[in-house]
Amino acid sequence: MKLQEAIQLIQHKDLSVDTPTPVTWADLGCGSGTFTAALAHYLPAGSTIYAVDKELSSDLHIPAPAGVQVSPRQLDFVKEDLPFASLNGIIMANALHYVKDQQAFINKLKASLAPDGILVIVEYDTDVPVPVWVPYPLSFVRLKQLFSAAGYRHIEKTGERSSVYGRANLYASLIK
Repeated sequence: MKLQEAIQLIQHKDLSVDTPTPVTWADLGCGSGTFTAALAHYLPAGSTIYAVDKELSSDLHIPAPAGVQVSPRQLDFVKEDLPFASLNGIIMANALHYVKDQQAFINKLKASLAPDGILVIVEYDTDVPVPVWVPYPLSFVRLKQLFSAAGYRHIEKTGERSSVYGRANLYASLIK
């Protein structure tokens, strides 16, 4: 996916911060950084995004607008404790479908978020596994059930687009 497409997919009024107060986010499962860079376009100068992945490329470079800092962190976010507290938000793009016990993981995320924190999830809208690539799929219907069970009250599909793989649409959601 191209950066501009990612920016459009996650677009939401709650990401566009009108205040100059810096915020801190984490991108869990950042991969090449496409969604880290997309998120950075919505954050005010002075903000930080922790780009987290189990394996980071040694030449990883994530373009961010001036004033937004991207801090790469190598971490297995499923198996290890998250070293963050009071994050303003967490984005996970094509990453939650690698987590087997999604309910426990969602509860784990709460410990890293500020009380008014935001989650942005990008996933394939299917419940049919694709071995290796999408082992634990998460349709939007299932996502709503899991996050509702974890106490989240606002679960909104914010964007959708066709997948280049043709199996299911890709959707973005904002949760708080």
